[in-house]
Amino acid sequence: MTLTISSTISVLLTVFFMFAGSIKLLGWQKFIFETQLSFFKKYGLNRAAMFAVGMVEFTASLLLLAALYLGDIQWQSIGAALIAVTSIGALGFHYRFDKWSDAIPAAVTLLLALLLLMVNV
Repeated sequence: MTLTISSTISVLLTVFFMFAGSIKLLGWQKFIFETQLSFFKKYGLNRAAMFAVGMVEFTASLLLLAALYLGDIQWQSIGAALIAVTSIGALGFHYRFDKWSDAIPAAVTLLLALLLLMVNV
């Protein structure tokens, strides 16, 4: 199997958002969970909001994974769009409440998601 640009980006986003989403959902990695929760609280959001973001992130990663397995660019596009939306939200909160450097991961995931959407057009 050869990895195309879109499948490489999908794998990267899938791994990142399965990891990030699962921590927001289950809290299995204590240090990262507490760091993320402190960000949410600083933004005036609660654990339920963090859980909802985790659901969107994890769902997007499952869609990307399904797209890789099935070769379906529609699922890939929906997953990438969900990641783009959550990344835009993260950028907004980071720019408003944090240092610009805290927004770098969200900026990278937004760029990768947009690139994935562009190659599927």
